[in-house]
Amino acid sequence: MAAAVAQEPRQSPSTPPLEHIPLCWGHRGASAAFPENTLASFEAAIQDGAEGIETDVHITADDVIVMFHDPLLDRTTDGSGSIHDQKYHGEVDQLRTRKAPHQKIPTLQETLDLLMMPANQHVLLNIDIKVNNDPERLFSIMSRLISSYPEYDTKLAPRLILGLWHPKYIEPACRLLPHLRRAHIGMSPAIARRYFWDACDTFSMNFACLVSDEGVKFRKELQAAGKDLTVWTVNARNEMIEATKWGAKAILTDRTKALLDLRAEMQQDWDKVSKETTGLFRWTSFWYTGPANASFLVSSWESYILTKTGGAFLPPPPVAKILPAPIKAPTIVAKVSS
Repeated sequence: MAAAVAQEPRQSPSTPPLEHIPLCWGHRGASAAFPENTLASFEAAIQDGAEGIETDVHITADDVIVMFHDPLLDRTTDGSGSIHDQKYHGEVDQLRTRKAPHQKIPTLQETLDLLMMPANQHVLLNIDIKVNNDPERLFSIMSRLISSYPEYDTKLAPRLILGLWHPKYIEPACRLLPHLRRAHIGMSPAIARRYFWDACDTFSMNFACLVSDEGVKFRKELQAAGKDLTVWTVNARNEMIEATKWGAKAILTDRTKALLDLRAEMQQDWDKVSKETTGLFRWTSFWYTGPANASFLVSSWESYILTKTGGAFLPPPPVAKILPAPIKAPTIVAKVSS
């Protein structure tokens, strides 16, 4: 696949190296401006200049994969009840978002069609696998759909990343979707190390969990192992700057335009922008230092929530541990203004 490499602008001595400027990923698209997880939101993020889109998937009763965050329809649409219990055709496809401009719930096929448009073949897609999906059913449907595209192995698969919260998805992902990269999504470095370290080449972590001493240690471990760090969900300017200092490969944000504008500022004068945060950053918010961010509490809470919904955490089988990400990630360079 031809990588989308932006032309490198001239850099001043105060400009950070280009590889230190994180990619912009639209969290559920440009969800601050448009209804989350809709084609309108995805298209807006791409038009803003985001290099990637993060989205979520569920399966309807008639085996259609849809882009949707919650297991229930109530929060974001004019429907109600479990999305898994309703058919897409004739039911879910008739629903519209509560937020204007009112949009339908898109399918994975519609989303992949968007990515395969000639103008969008540089865009990456991070697919957050919600833990109440059956891995065999979900990944089998995904495999059939992805492989139906011409030259999927070079033009589509390298741009797709499976985001895994629960270790029960590792072995099925290796077996049914061996052509897709894998990322762990989480809030606990301890869980990331124990269950996902060998099976994933990217770690998509909650911003607050990376501020503590344990988070600093984990960031250093990722760097030493050559693994990528993605940080979510970062909407505040000071957090965007801090994540850039950490060397994050990508930032997930609802505010794609704000991050892209900030990247342009970084490129113009990194020294000025970098001084907006200091070594005392962790003490600027209770969310970074309070007991709610204690490593043990976060790990315990995450384990409780995920096991309650997705079942017990079991170490992945050896076959899953020895399978590296099968396709080299495309070289995507952050686009910045000259």
